[in-house]
Amino acid sequence: MASSVASYGLTDAITWWDDVDNSAVWQDRIFHILAGLTGAVAAVALIQLVRIECRVPEYGWTTQKVFHFLNFVVNAVRSLVFVFRQGVQQIRPEILQHVLLDMPALLFFTTYALLVLFWAEIYYQARAVSSDGLRPTFYTINAVVYTIQIALWLVLWWKPIRVVLILSKIFFAGVSLFAALGFLLYGGRLFLMLHHFPVESKGRRKKLQEVGYITTICFTCFLIRCIMMCLNAFDKAADLDVLNHPILNFLYYLLVEIIPCTLVLFILRKLPPKRGITQYHPIH
Repeated sequence: MASSVASYGLTDAITWWDDVDNSAVWQDRIFHILAGLTGAVAAVALIQLVRIECRVPEYGWTTQKVFHFLNFVVNAVRSLVFVFRQGVQQIRPEILQHVLLDMPALLFFTTYALLVLFWAEIYYQARAVSSDGLRPTFYTINAVVYTIQIALWLVLWWKPIRVVLILSKIFFAGVSLFAALGFLLYGGRLFLMLHHFPVESKGRRKKLQEVGYITTICFTCFLIRCIMMCLNAFDKAADLDVLNHPILNFLYYLLVEIIPCTLVLFILRKLPPKRGITQYHPIH
């Protein structure tokens, strides 16, 4: 009896899921909700950027300012894509759809790779090790990622076959895994260094919690993105680039972008002090 009830409940859930996926009204509602959520995150990032600029205008484009600016750009672009999702699906040639859907994800990678760079600089400077090669490495990695992705887009435009599309998704899964491991490596190193720091203080405890929380959040979100990109590449039921999977899109973007961005912006909400800043460096 219990198994029959469970079976009916599962059948009803699957039916409801299919009804929502195939409903144009629900598709519009869900993508508009996503647009509103990403727009709200973009607004928070912009407000925080303005607050930081008003607090320390004399320090130019610090890592903290660039991080918030990129968060604003990523979420603003994503919000616009969600608002015009129906129109995006009709764009021809089809390669432009992939560019519009994938570019915010590339910018998301750059945004949070910048945070890994910041932590790596702190870690090496605290250990009296030269960090001069970190920024060139950061720029090189991003240049390679964007170059390969653009090359895949051009090949897909020239010869739109499924194998190239699968390679593009697998490549981005690899990029996401690389980012997840970067957070695990440098977030973990910085966490352990702070944990073994001999001087106990309130500031140390707060920084320890900050690094621990952000490492966990970002590692998890990039790992989920990696897994979903792999599923997306080989399973049409997990395709995120179509309108008739609105629930899957909602859960995916909620878990890999909206919630992580919101939590990280909340954790990093503290403004830098007006004087004596040594941990923020301009990006040249």
